[in-house]
Amino acid sequence: MLVLTRKLNQSIVIGDDIEIVVLEVRGEQVRIGIKAPKNVAVHRKEVYEQIREENISASQVDPSDIPE
Repeated sequence: MLVLTRKLNQSIVIGDDIEIVVLEVRGEQVRIGIKAPKNVAVHRKEVYEQIREENISASQVDPSDIPE
């Protein structure tokens, strides 16, 4: 894991297409902005995990459970 320190309005660049900007710092909360191409999905980790679990669950459906 790469650990970086950034200040307000400073950025981190990932590859050629993704930029993460520190927008605001309030106590223990940090607001970030993410600039990425439209074809790159960006999710909070808890949302990503939920999507992943739903996809796994959907792929395990028995075809006989689906009405014709």
